[in-house]
Amino acid sequence: MALICFPLPQGTDFTTANFPFGIFSRKGDAPKPCSAIGDFVVDLSALQRLGYFNDLALGNTLEAPVLNSFIALGKPITNALRNRLIELFTAPVGEGLSANIKHQHLVLHPMADVQLHLPLSIPNYTDFYSSIDHATNVGKMFRDPANALLPNWKHIPIGYHGRASSITVSGTSFHRPNGQTKAPDAELPTFGPSKALDFELEMAFVVNRETALGETLTTAHAEESIFGLMLFNDWSARDIQTWEYVPLGPFLAKNFCSTVSPWIVTLEALEPFRVSGPQQDPPVLPYLRCTGHHHFDVPLEVSIIPEGGAETLVCKSNYRHLYWNLVQQLVHHTSNGCNLQVGDVYASGTISGPDAGSFGSMLEITWRGANPIALADGSTRKFIQDGDTVTLRACAGSGEQAVGFGVCSAKVLPALPVQA
Repeated sequence: MALICFPLPQGTDFTTANFPFGIFSRKGDAPKPCSAIGDFVVDLSALQRLGYFNDLALGNTLEAPVLNSFIALGKPITNALRNRLIELFTAPVGEGLSANIKHQHLVLHPMADVQLHLPLSIPNYTDFYSSIDHATNVGKMFRDPANALLPNWKHIPIGYHGRASSITVSGTSFHRPNGQTKAPDAELPTFGPSKALDFELEMAFVVNRETALGETLTTAHAEESIFGLMLFNDWSARDIQTWEYVPLGPFLAKNFCSTVSPWIVTLEALEPFRVSGPQQDPPVLPYLRCTGHHHFDVPLEVSIIPEGGAETLVCKSNYRHLYWNLVQQLVHHTSNGCNLQVGDVYASGTISGPDAGSFGSMLEITWRGANPIALADGSTRKFIQDGDTVTLRACAGSGEQAVGFGVCSAKVLPALPVQA
């Protein structure tokens, strides 16, 4: 086992500037909270038992199989624990955790030897539609190229309520969905496997508190209710969606599976990467107006790995490309009195940039299948095929100041047989 003073692996997402939160288990043990440094998970309950958190009012939250009770303690305590981790892992050699090799063996476990789990019990999930480039591309494809955005888009952070029960952690394979589709020249729809399965490159934030029915949030204080961010892949069956979405929007084309990264990166870790957002024109209504910077410069990328083949990078985007920021999303969500619950997940919607290399879905990359892309193994793709593994990555900064999210990855299995 390496000592605390070991050099971090080059290119790691998990530096002493990060310390994200997740849930892990070792063989035969129950899942419990952890953090990450380099190629190791940090057992938080072990640190608590060893007395490193004695002055923090944590109760038994670090023995729970999900992070909900921990994040519900609020930022004063969760930030204090993260700051304690920074102190322990940056102390001079001979101080902090580095002074006790036995403790290091109890606290640090190689990531290769553990299982990472869905970090939350997710009561509710909302998906927004906050990238102007993505919304414009979709409008050009399906509506009027000259008037791609609907009249309400620049006034309202558009969203819909998704399915929380089918959110899965990175590494979980899923079956291609079956559903109704209708060819343009067909008289009747048919039922069977989707032929236009797609990924959606998204980020999601996690809420750390409950609000009462009727309570609203303001842009000045909304971030106090946001614990952190995860990578999010909102898998979509475009052919099913095309047939079903009028008049009520996404349904079976979206609810069969979503994939999240196992790590939640705190807003505090992302503080150095705050940037200004785009000029919102026309001006938004007063309740959505923000002061300060609520966008984050977090480079994003997506790759496809066919079964037995090499990885191909197909998208490089950035979280800063959103038109509507996370504060505006959450404030609008509560503006009618909708109550929040601890562990709620709010996804950004597909994050596309202004050029083809930054489009965050196959729908846009191949322009609805009209322009197939070539993969490294020589095969081509209009949409995602069986056996493909799609991997999302995100990392802000670099070197010793890198703040990354790990991977958000899932493999597509063949559709299950259609039941008569």
